[in-house]
Amino acid sequence: MIDRDDAGAWLVGAHADVVHVLDHPATFSNVVSRHVAVPNGMDPPEHTAFRAVVDRYFTPSRLADVEPALRQISADLVAALPRGRTVEVMEWFAEPFAARAQCAFMGWPASLHEPLRQWVKRNHAATRARDRAAMADVASAFDGHIRAQLDARRDGTGGTPQDATSRLLGDTVGDRPLTDDEIVSIVRNWTVGELATIAAGIGIIAHFLATHPAVQEQLRRDATDLESAADEILRLHAPLLTNRRRTTESVTLGGCTMAAGDPVLILWAQANRDEHAFDEATEFRRNREPSNNLLYGRGLHVCPGAPLARMEFRVVLEELFRGTAHIAPDPDRAAEPASAPTAGFATLPLMFSSRT
Repeated sequence: MIDRDDAGAWLVGAHADVVHVLDHPATFSNVVSRHVAVPNGMDPPEHTAFRAVVDRYFTPSRLADVEPALRQISADLVAALPRGRTVEVMEWFAEPFAARAQCAFMGWPASLHEPLRQWVKRNHAATRARDRAAMADVASAFDGHIRAQLDARRDGTGGTPQDATSRLLGDTVGDRPLTDDEIVSIVRNWTVGELATIAAGIGIIAHFLATHPAVQEQLRRDATDLESAADEILRLHAPLLTNRRRTTESVTLGGCTMAAGDPVLILWAQANRDEHAFDEATEFRRNREPSNNLLYGRGLHVCPGAPLARMEFRVVLEELFRGTAHIAPDPDRAAEPASAPTAGFATLPLMFSSRT
């Protein structure tokens, strides 16, 4: 049964209903904000042209180029984890990895690591408080960081010709160059996904391993296809809570009639634990059929960064297994779940034992 929230948005959580929404983008539009979002806030044909641009940055060859840097980041962070005492994983590992990985992917300096972490925290706080003025200030601050990187490349004081930021600066949509506003919007979308969702996902995976020692030992013994294992863990515990859509016409879904222009909220966690779509839906099953997993969406607006995210989670798992003997919960401190709109954990106290 589909419900409505206090703001009047339709809450769609049944797996079959979510699939219907995702498979009918002409009826359930992604244009949900007065602010332009490239390309995730667009519909075809505009979306088609910009999505072609974005997809060029997540090809196997591009990911192979960045994987060594991401592996080194992960290895360095694992090596720095204190052994035999409590570690706050979000602060010591998940958030630093996400910030450093994004800077490596974009070709940004290390001086942006901490500002980006703090930007995400301010963004979440403003969103949680529904403080539009604060949200505008946060967005302006982020835009300033990106425009500074564009200026540095124009005047030759920063970046390299091959980094993602430089490539965007020289890229085209159709037969014209991307504008600065379009580049900033693309990079904002990538950065929110990386800093928020990747950090949340790493925390969720680490917590799951610590609280499911049998699964942890199984994956340590057989580290093949860790990407699928991460997908299954994140099916169970979503790193992204919701996405918005808006109806373009009157439509009936799940026995409810929605009017044209109604807001729709997709509930990812509920859909990915739907017992009608998954046998033993709340249990970890390593060899589950992957096609039903909506972790990265599906259809026209499937997450373009999914290949990068999967590679990052795999690298993190490989380096954690290589650098530690066991991950366990702190017996005296429970993990603190994050507050919406953030998924995962606000604090995550775990203990790591050394292999030596």
